Amino acid sequence: MIEHTATVLVIDDDETILDLMRDFLEAEPFIVETAQESQEAWQVLERTSVDCILLDVMLPHLSGFELCRQLRETSDVPILFLSARHTDTDKIRGLGLGGDDYIVKSATPAEVVARIKAVLRRTQASLRTSSQQQTVLDFGRLVINITAHEVRVEGHSVLLAAREFALLQLLTEHPRQVFTRDQLFERCWGEIGDRHTVAVHIARIREKIEPDPTHPVYISTVWGIGYRFEGDVR
Repeated sequence: MIEHTATVLVIDDDETILDLMRDFLEAEPFIVETAQESQEAWQVLERTSVDCILLDVMLPHLSGFELCRQLRETSDVPILFLSARHTDTDKIRGLGLGGDDYIVKSATPAEVVARIKAVLRRTQASLRTSSQQQTVLDFGRLVINITAHEVRVEGHSVLLAAREFALLQLLTEHPRQVFTRDQLFERCWGEIGDRHTVAVHIARIREKIEPDPTHPVYISTVWGIGYRFEGDVR
């Protein structure tokens, strides 16, 4: 259950898709903002706080991939790609840039709405859980403030997307416990999505927190099983 009337920003240069998604989202109900290209999207974001972004890949002037990259420099708002491009390469790129989901446009509007709801439920559940648990996890070089949703490496703030933070939080709250990819997916994604995205998100986390992502010291791979966090809270 979504705890408040969430605002969704739909970014697509196709007016037919904008109108269709507005109709389905407002029927739930969501508050809907729309934009047809990146500059217009930034204008919406400057005046409105949004809870989720539904983002087309093929936009004029600036692609959805590039817009996502720019957004992730300052925001961890959930981003779901909605694209006619359906190759694994495109999906991996979108998720690798910080997207929380990648939906092919052959999906029905009802499925798109369901996946938006799933992302919002997970985000809200993560916030509720965070408020009930230890506020700060201090591993020396790596410090995670659960309540503030903040990660610092060597004293410098590191921005993680909502799904990346949820994965890191789960692993660090259970040090040395091995999680299979299926377990991580079910805990952080729920029932809708692609389990292969776990590896993509782990790789992104390593790039942000590890001294050498090719030889990780925090998140180790247990070959054939999954992942484990190495470290003790100080």
